Amino acid sequence: TAVKYAMNPGRSPDAVIEARRRRLYKRQLDGLSARALVYDHAEKEQIGIATAWRDWSAIQEWNEEDWQRDRDKMLSRLQHMRTKLFHQALKKGQLQTASQVLDSIGRVIGESVETVNVQAPELKISIENKDD
Repeated sequence: TAVKYAMNPGRSPDAVIEARRRRLYKRQLDGLSARALVYDHAEKEQIGIATAWRDWSAIQEWNEEDWQRDRDKMLSRLQHMRTKLFHQALKKGQLQTASQVLDSIGRVIGESVETVNVQAPELKISIENKDD
């Protein structure tokens, strides 16, 4: 590896940086806070904290790119997951969860509380005094 770095002392080749950032990208779903991820990344990759923060900034840009790319398709994916969750909850007898999922699906398709209330019949009862 000495030959690898000899042309550019003190700097890693782009492929090494890319591989290191990919490992951080995969680890971001481990449930750690950003700071914990950065410190863990610095330790595992044997790099400085400043370099680890630069890697984290690159990962945040990747996440934003991913979100922009997938955003249009996200609604259909979420609806599919909701439908699957509804059927699983119903099968297990978890009626409260099934009801909440149906409410969520209804909100997405435009069913609001106002819409439901408008469609429901209104019942008015009045009691008159009885004259003897």
